[in-house]
Amino acid sequence: MPSNDTFYVKFFAPVLPESVNALMQVVEGKFKQGYQHLVLLISCTGGDVFHGLSAYNFLRGLPMEVTTHNFGSADSMGVVLYCAGSLRLCVPHARFLLHGATVNFPRPVALEEKQLEERLKSLQIDMGNIARVIADTVGRDRDEVVLDMLNRTTLFPEQAVEYGLVHEIRSELLPPGAELISIQMAPRPLEGTPQPPMPSQPAGSPPMPPPFVAPPQDRNG
Repeated sequence: MPSNDTFYVKFFAPVLPESVNALMQVVEGKFKQGYQHLVLLISCTGGDVFHGLSAYNFLRGLPMEVTTHNFGSADSMGVVLYCAGSLRLCVPHARFLLHGATVNFPRPVALEEKQLEERLKSLQIDMGNIARVIADTVGRDRDEVVLDMLNRTTLFPEQAVEYGLVHEIRSELLPPGAELISIQMAPRPLEGTPQPPMPSQPAGSPPMPPPFVAPPQDRNG
């Protein structure tokens, strides 16, 4: 049976303003209700650096125990979100992807030298902050982590344990009868890239709506 002070959130979404805001609202609400332990189930393709670091710092700063559990893939900023857990679990068939930060330019774009330098400095700061989070989590040198990011390192669960990222490989995600709150949304397409409509959407549909936050589910019901 689940503990009375534990709640479970499934984060099946990229790290975007909508998904992170939904996560923070859920966690804040549960914290005000007296819950003391968050189990965050993560399968994430990456996303926005600002919101990923904000979510990490938010979860780490709360007087609440946080367990993270990779149930599919934790890529890029998904790894940063995963690092928020003081206990970090992973299913046997999953992966982690470490890679550097990128900057997107709207097209067409014209930048002066100072503007380009500003973008570069911002990119370097993002890269350093991501590397620092991972390095502090796994107990490795930051420069070593930066090199792994530049090499786009992919880790299987067993390799992630050896790397220091995962504490335990575990298939079970939550106990029977546990409350489960879902935050899920489709990744945003790259700008200028034609995308087929989702199966549930007719061609010409508007962009995906904000993340769907499902009501708590009783696994016995």
